[in-house]
Amino acid sequence: MMARLARSHFVDLRPFTTSPAFARMWFGSTLSGLGGQLTIVAVMLHVYALTGDTFAVSMIAVAGLVPMVFAGLYGGMLADAFDRRVVALAAASVTFASTLLLAILAWGQLETVWWLYALSIVNSSANSIVMSARAAIVPRLIARELLPAAAALQGITVGIMVMAGPALAGVLVAYAGYAWTYSIDVVLMTSLFLGLWTLPSIRPEGEIVRPGLKSLADGWRFLRRASNIRLQYVLDIIAMTFGQPLALFPAIGAVLLGGGPITTGVLTAAIALGAFLSSLFSGPVGRVRHHGIGIERAIIVYGASIALFGLVLVAGALRWFAPAHLDTHSANVVLIAAAVVALAISGAADNVSAIYRSTMMQAAVPDSVRGRLQGIFTVVVAGGPRVGALYAGTLATFTTLWFPPLIGGFIIIGLVALLVRRSPRFRAYDAEHPVP
Repeated sequence: MMARLARSHFVDLRPFTTSPAFARMWFGSTLSGLGGQLTIVAVMLHVYALTGDTFAVSMIAVAGLVPMVFAGLYGGMLADAFDRRVVALAAASVTFASTLLLAILAWGQLETVWWLYALSIVNSSANSIVMSARAAIVPRLIARELLPAAAALQGITVGIMVMAGPALAGVLVAYAGYAWTYSIDVVLMTSLFLGLWTLPSIRPEGEIVRPGLKSLADGWRFLRRASNIRLQYVLDIIAMTFGQPLALFPAIGAVLLGGGPITTGVLTAAIALGAFLSSLFSGPVGRVRHHGIGIERAIIVYGASIALFGLVLVAGALRWFAPAHLDTHSANVVLIAAAVVALAISGAADNVSAIYRSTMMQAAVPDSVRGRLQGIFTVVVAGGPRVGALYAGTLATFTTLWFPPLIGGFIIIGLVALLVRRSPRFRAYDAEHPVP
């Protein structure tokens, strides 16, 4: 009895056992995603080593935003017009080639800042297409009732990538160099090809519209009618805009809680740890039918945890539990531990919301437009944190470090509660009878 109860609380592994194709794609995506994190962090360190300028490092993400948006939207159109396996393989080949070129340039000591910028943009754009096509493939590989479990397994992938990737990248760059780090990513990326190559042909069902303005317009018209899908996009944008304090972590480690880069790394890992644990113990999540209510409650918990993180920073500003002197070697350990707890809760809540949002996307959206909606979903997921970094960084510049997360958490709670309560259709969403 106790063993069955324990198993029911762990992540549901049936997507692996019922669909070997899904299992291969998941393992390939996890290993290649870990390699991708190596390159992302290595490129940032590489640009800083060449320029000594933190602004130049921050511009890597900014420069790639617009191309990534266009690639995500166009990738969704491609996934609705052609064999999704072929689309994913073609985009993955571009990512592989750009990473291989990075390694070759590094081995030959021919790399420049502009090469690093250009290849990073190519990488992020091609990855957007891979993500859109791969997400549209999943509902064709497993039964609808297993989609929450598949989304939870994706949360484990993200947790592994974000927890292990940056730390491993730092160690590899420090002890092996940039060339070896990029080369290891090239090797890991071959696993993605294995997972995609062994898939069956997956052509979109229903009416096929060739990529172009008509295809994009059809996707937007569907979204205008799909109030449940549209509202979940809006809720995610609200959460990411007002509840993404990552841009503040370096300053928090430097001047508020101490510990320097170590504190920055610990706070970042705390979010990933929360996501990983919530996926690992996601058994009860998959048994919830009312995903709209699940999204609302998860994002409200997310907002509350971000506000709690703000309160921890207020305590830091008041010097509670602080040692006599704060620097990279002397930190406010008590408040750092409290911040880790708050951020871990935020990571867990965000992951639970993502499980419900992903399941709703894959179950309620017809196959004929699923690629285009996944493209928009990819843009929302990737673009929201960048807007959040702008909000947090700008507001902290004009106020103080604790103000953006504190006020942002309450804004999230208020806006989400208001919007969901004005949408009874969203609250009534039933996973047994999915309606977009």
